[in-house]
Amino acid sequence: MKDHFRQIIRQKIVDAIASPPPTLTRRDTWLPKVANKATAVIGMRRAGKTSLLWQIMTDRQAQGTAPEGLLYFSFEDERLAGLQAADLSIVLEEYYRLYPEWRDQRRAAFFLDEIQLVPGWEQFARRMLDSESVDLFLSGSSAQMLSREVATSMRGRALEAVVLPFSFRESLRHAGREPQKTADRLTKAQRSLLDSQLLTYLSQGGFPEAQGLDSRNRTTLLNNYVDVVLLRDIVERHAISQPVVLRWMVRQLLGNAAGTFSINKFHADLKSQGIAVGKDTLHAYLAFLEDTFLLQTITLASDSERRRRVNPRKCYPIDTGLIPVFDRSGKTNLGHALETGVYIELVRRGAVISYLRTKNGFEVDFHARYPEGSEALIQVCVNLDDPTTMSREIRALQDAAQDYPQAGLFLITLTPPTPTVSPENITVCNAADWLLEQ
Repeated sequence: MKDHFRQIIRQKIVDAIASPPPTLTRRDTWLPKVANKATAVIGMRRAGKTSLLWQIMTDRQAQGTAPEGLLYFSFEDERLAGLQAADLSIVLEEYYRLYPEWRDQRRAAFFLDEIQLVPGWEQFARRMLDSESVDLFLSGSSAQMLSREVATSMRGRALEAVVLPFSFRESLRHAGREPQKTADRLTKAQRSLLDSQLLTYLSQGGFPEAQGLDSRNRTTLLNNYVDVVLLRDIVERHAISQPVVLRWMVRQLLGNAAGTFSINKFHADLKSQGIAVGKDTLHAYLAFLEDTFLLQTITLASDSERRRRVNPRKCYPIDTGLIPVFDRSGKTNLGHALETGVYIELVRRGAVISYLRTKNGFEVDFHARYPEGSEALIQVCVNLDDPTTMSREIRALQDAAQDYPQAGLFLITLTPPTPTVSPENITVCNAADWLLEQ
């Protein structure tokens, strides 16, 4: 069997080195840069993880690394079915047989795609880092496979790079329309076009394959993405005993984007329909959904663990394009899409995110703490033309600022009032401008 795998692996290496990486839309994904650490490229299926690996390869070639020093190897190959951890050393052996001058003399880079399909891959990856002069990039479709397991099995030897669907800027870049000027230098016509493009982005989302599709094809495609995630990454992997309950949970969460969700309430609703399922099971299902990056939840900002547990979570799909697929109300729900878009951008910027409820009963959409330590209180509103709406949003920020005096205050909207009038220390941002910040 090993000889059989050896022939296939050798041929894959030869073919990979001979094939230049394809030219794709450039991603702005943050990459960790720490010596002697593997980079785990993770994210939801079809978000562009393999494309990012190819982009890194292209960049390294541009920086002077020879093609034979960059090995892309995908384990999602039916010919490798049955491959075990003990067989992974064949990849190293065959690569260095072909390119012996790279062993210990020059630093190669290995890009191992979907490596989680091989049981026990973690030990092999650690051994590569310990014994070979290589930079190691790993990819996989599920956070449960590569996020938690890398953190434990690789004992701190890997850092994560999370690939999300296209940002607003990346979607414009993909369409050849990325603005080359700062917002304050755009003409009125360019500004109007940009605002229109944002509405399109909030509707169609950022999955690369969904760009430019009509509504029917996009809905079919995104439904298929969700079905594959549920079946392969959750039902099959975790031997789910009540898949119908899981699907109901997905519809509830994705159909109520930016809304609150309580396991206790969902459990009571199921019980009233005669469906017996434990709360622990529901908590596990929610964790599985977050592991796959299909959706994410945030908790109430509080120093009290009990308050965080007893208060509802707010839920956001990983892409705004999923909202119209699962929202049965028939409404456009532009406000939910905009809030979701802001949330995803905060995730992209590395923020730790929660929501706020003040002592006076006001709710603030986001409290964000950025990697460099700064904080922001962010309120999202589609339209501020109504003075009552403007006053309510401002009062919420002012009230929350009493508990977070160091936080910047931001009000993000699709249509800032003209002229923009707001109290001191509150920044009113055009949503397109804020999303395009770098």
